[in-house]
Amino acid sequence: MDAMSGTLRGVLAARVFLCFALGYLLSYGLRSINAVIAPALIQEMALSNADMGLLSSAYFVAFGSLQLPLGIWLDKYGPRRTESALLVVAAIGAAVFAMSDSLAGLWIGRALIGIGVSACLMAAFKAYRLWFAPEQQSQLASWMLVAGTAGALAATVPVTLALPAIGWRGIFWVVAALLLMVSAAIFLSLRSVERHFAAVNSTTASGAGDDGGYRRIFARPYFRRMASLGMFNQGVFVALQTLWAGPWMTTVLGKSPQEASEILFMLNLVLMMAYLALGWAAPRLMARGVNPHRLIAAGIIGMVLAQTAMLFTQSEHAWILWLVLALCVPVTTLVQSYLALSFPAALAGRANSAYNLMLFVGAFATQWGFGVVADGLKANGMQVVDAFRLTLAIAVALQTASLVYFVASKAKAHD
Repeated sequence: MDAMSGTLRGVLAARVFLCFALGYLLSYGLRSINAVIAPALIQEMALSNADMGLLSSAYFVAFGSLQLPLGIWLDKYGPRRTESALLVVAAIGAAVFAMSDSLAGLWIGRALIGIGVSACLMAAFKAYRLWFAPEQQSQLASWMLVAGTAGALAATVPVTLALPAIGWRGIFWVVAALLLMVSAAIFLSLRSVERHFAAVNSTTASGAGDDGGYRRIFARPYFRRMASLGMFNQGVFVALQTLWAGPWMTTVLGKSPQEASEILFMLNLVLMMAYLALGWAAPRLMARGVNPHRLIAAGIIGMVLAQTAMLFTQSEHAWILWLVLALCVPVTTLVQSYLALSFPAALAGRANSAYNLMLFVGAFATQWGFGVVADGLKANGMQVVDAFRLTLAIAVALQTASLVYFVASKAKAHD
């Protein structure tokens, strides 16, 4: 462990990664779980599409509203204390969700979960920025997304199999216990690492001084260039992956809930493998002089084309396009990695949180808006399949506009 160079190695590095990866695994599983339990919730609670969108978006509303204060807490108190405390809130939210008998109660539980897991990725990125070398950042970010996708995988077939045995309420009780266990692991096992680096680098304990803060971040043209992709491209995908992919499979493609669950499992498996591949390839591509912005643009173009093809493909194998989409998504990790590196380490928590806020604004708007628009079109006489397709077409148009802005912008990381 070399504090002067900001590098962890060996067992300690593995311990840091594992603790934060477990937290993000649970976070992403909770983000994705509504896509699988939606049929059970709709049947038991008599919810509409708009209700489901509102319920799922509670996570993103709460998550997003905490991003700006979260960045300050991470820079001031450090990732260990911030995340371990918030995970206790997430455990309380899971318990509230498990006990609720009304939409309002479910919404409150979901919102508390969103608050509680809001630091799972940002705390990891802050820790990595402080404790690992700059050339490791994109690889660590990709590996974190592997952990997150593993959580999404756990929220598909395994949850589907557990539903008949313990129901969705039992699943959330189990999740509450797991959240408490991870909170304790982060708080207790990372104390020595934090103290070691704090002895040399006081940023771990305090970094929220008069450094321009969020004014400096949002004023940067490069931040706006990259954050547009977070809001309109990555945000839309998160909303699809965590809620509307399931209803798309059953409503548009005519799949059974079991088939939809299996397709979602494959989607997340492909996504996880793509994150692993990018984690291996990114450092090597950068070492060979590959322009990261061109690589990002190529991946985003693939995302837009895959979704465009979904709008016009009617065959029984159209679900394969979702796997193509999953292959392109991992380039979005490069967006956040390069954005964070364009700011000093003392601003890393706030830079990442500001980007994450934009991402979750997009995810919230898409999760809720997709249901509202689809229900509105259906109420005005449109067939439900056509309503879903037109709603996705609107989302694709917004993503295309964001891509054009990113490509046309000349803002650079160190302007």
